[in-house]
Amino acid sequence: MYDGVSGVNSGYGTGSLAGKTSMGKEDFLKLMLAQLKNQDPLSPMEGTEFAAQLAQFTSLEQLINLNKAMDTSINADYFLSQSINNTLAATLIGKEVKLNVNSFQNTGAENVTLGYNLSTKASSCSVKIYNESGKLVKTIEPAPKNSGDNKLIWDFYDNDGNKVPEGKYTFKVEAKDSKDNLISYSDFVLGKIDGVKFTEMGTMLVVGGANYYLSDIMEIYNPNEG
Repeated sequence: MYDGVSGVNSGYGTGSLAGKTSMGKEDFLKLMLAQLKNQDPLSPMEGTEFAAQLAQFTSLEQLINLNKAMDTSINADYFLSQSINNTLAATLIGKEVKLNVNSFQNTGAENVTLGYNLSTKASSCSVKIYNESGKLVKTIEPAPKNSGDNKLIWDFYDNDGNKVPEGKYTFKVEAKDSKDNLISYSDFVLGKIDGVKFTEMGTMLVVGGANYYLSDIMEIYNPNEG
């Protein structure tokens, strides 16, 4: 029945359009046809108004098609980017890498190379290594204390001279100046890339038996260089 206000059947919209939060092009077309069907015979829709609604419908359809095309393009770019990243990551196998992390895995290797960068030369410096439970297992002191990058090798023996079990470990640096003030530092782990894994979380590098993200890489070296 004509509602006398909008020119649209007042009963329309309780079915296919009811409960929708957005209008698609099919809904728009149905609404426009219903408006034509139920318009007031004494005051029919003017041609300019109808043309304007047709233009709106055309614009809506073009926007929907554009969104679909953009989604397709974005997905294609993503998969292309992933393919390129995976291909490049595979070429890193065998390279020496500097990782922006302070954790590492003991997988039965003879040792691990730990590193840190001091903002200034220290008067004293120590490196403390903790197991996965947070227990201190090794204190290396004195540790290198030069300004810039410093490296040391841990042989996986604890403070009591026992070989630590395999698992995850972390390390912290405590560097102080001559006035006993703490010096800021950044830490890293050095190792060789043994493999690459492609997971749901992205491309992962296998270094010392542990998985690291590509974003963890700080520097890459050729073996026996750097």
